[in-house]
Amino acid sequence: MDNLTHTLFGATLARTPLGRAGRGTTAALLIASNAPDIDIVAAARGSASYLHWHRGPTHGTLGVVGLGLLTAALVWLGRRAIDLRRPPPPGEENASFAMLASVSTIAVLLHVLMDLPTSYGTRLLSPFDWHWYAMDWLPIIDIFLLVILVTGLVIGRLAPESRRRVTLLALVLMAGDYGLRATAHHQALEIAPRLFGPLLPARCDPAPAATLSPIDVWPRAQAPAAAPARPCLVEIAAMPTFLSPFRWRLVAHLSDAYELHDVDLLDRRLGEPESTRDVFWRLSVRYPDHWTPPVFRAAATPVARVFLGFSRFPAARAFVDPTGAATVRWNDMRFAGGLFSLASPRRPDPFTVTVRFAPDGSIVQQQMGR
Repeated sequence: MDNLTHTLFGATLARTPLGRAGRGTTAALLIASNAPDIDIVAAARGSASYLHWHRGPTHGTLGVVGLGLLTAALVWLGRRAIDLRRPPPPGEENASFAMLASVSTIAVLLHVLMDLPTSYGTRLLSPFDWHWYAMDWLPIIDIFLLVILVTGLVIGRLAPESRRRVTLLALVLMAGDYGLRATAHHQALEIAPRLFGPLLPARCDPAPAATLSPIDVWPRAQAPAAAPARPCLVEIAAMPTFLSPFRWRLVAHLSDAYELHDVDLLDRRLGEPESTRDVFWRLSVRYPDHWTPPVFRAAATPVARVFLGFSRFPAARAFVDPTGAATVRWNDMRFAGGLFSLASPRRPDPFTVTVRFAPDGSIVQQQMGR
């Protein structure tokens, strides 16, 4: 999630018993709710460094414990410094270091767990395992969560006597938002094969539905050692959108391309018989993904390795001019197309990598972003 949502959630937690365990717990909750994103300091060395470290060790097991203890130490030392200048009011006690450590660790853990259901994902097991994990329920910024958290905090401020009930209601509504999106995500995946139509190829490696995990894991092998004779379906994913929990972007990952299709689960045409639907209903946007020799060579460059470790759906394109110079570009299909629909103007895509080779094969450019 974005840091505004994490901060608002930390402020909401401060109105639960976690925030009433002594002086300093509110500060600990607010700091710890954002602490895992301290990896933004890696951006000082460029976008590739940031992408390599973002949601890495600070979001893993060691990060949860280490950042919880670090936050507790900072708050405990800060409270002691403040108390030397201004003693606490009678009857108010500072939280112990053990309590601050417990509260902070819980807040850091909840930060990681809030990142997991997003389509961006997180690396739960780093630094021991650098795979990404995601559930694809929520976009990186969920306006509904923001409205729930802001409303709860404002009402609690205006009506202190109802603060506990309002906080509980906000947490219940948050759970409802997660539950609604999880249900809608499952429904979008169920109807996806019908929307792509009969031209959708068979699966490359059929697997029983019962064995499919609700948590997606990547990176996988970027391309088969030998391309299949006929195009086949690797997987279908449903990406959440920003404006509605009922609108989803379906991504069909084929062995040689990606196909994108928008769907609104509230559209009444979904209930119509197959034979009466308009032809446009099956139209999708297609992005080629051809792993040619220049693409494999570009994939070995440092920037490309970082990007391919992050990108869940990297679509590759290669261009070779008459002189023999080659340009290879990848785009992550999670962020392709227009912001609100595939028909809307395409948004700027920072998750792009370009590698250029001179005719003699030397690298003349490797760049992330447009």
